[in-house]
Amino acid sequence: MTGRLQGRCALVTGAGQGIGRAIALAFAAEGARVIAASRTADKMADLPGHHPAIRPVALDVGDAASVEALGSSLGQEEVDILVNCAGWVADGTLLDNSEEDWARSWAINVMGPVRMIRLVLPGMIARRRGSIVNVASVASSISGVAGRCAYGTTKAALIGLTKSVARDSIAAGVRCNALCPGTTASPSLEERIHSSADPEATRRAFIARQPMGRLGTPQEMAAAAVWMASDEAAFMTGSVIVVDGGQTL
Repeated sequence: MTGRLQGRCALVTGAGQGIGRAIALAFAAEGARVIAASRTADKMADLPGHHPAIRPVALDVGDAASVEALGSSLGQEEVDILVNCAGWVADGTLLDNSEEDWARSWAINVMGPVRMIRLVLPGMIARRRGSIVNVASVASSISGVAGRCAYGTTKAALIGLTKSVARDSIAAGVRCNALCPGTTASPSLEERIHSSADPEATRRAFIARQPMGRLGTPQEMAAAAVWMASDEAAFMTGSVIVVDGGQTL
């Protein structure tokens, strides 16, 4: 049976762990050749063993030179699908977040996707096809989440970027959509839980956000990304897809 992404080349950032890793694996299972990118290359070392169509590459989306180097290494390789999943969470309110928190949040959560889209969009426009999936969050323009000021602000900007790119590229056959997960089980979430003063209370609070009474899974987010990237969603662009267990109801 042919996969929904058969013959496509997908570039996935943030593929070292969590949602990005799950997306890389799901895309490969659907027939795509996957360039899996992350700052932490060691976390991706086992990915080719899970699927030979996955090629890990080191990349820091917050660094313009790193993105440039990736572009040079790609050469003539045509990227059909881009998933911007690399992100960084700064804890805190407006009064808590430092200048460094804001600078890093903006560099990774906004300028990272800007750089990656600039890298692949000319080729997509030339071929008159392409799908971009930006992984934003329900903590954004969709909903205010306590203690996520810098994060929510930059993810709101990512939704705005999504709509702008979608509008500017629609006539060229390129689609751009945003996936907005709710609270999802991941290594980064576990780190935040364990670094809190009361890990068990923190875990209960994260779970309580969702009326479904559980966290989302990376695989559930990856399934949504597969559909968004595939031809099954060919009539959709500039859309914001929320997968959050009812968190924002």
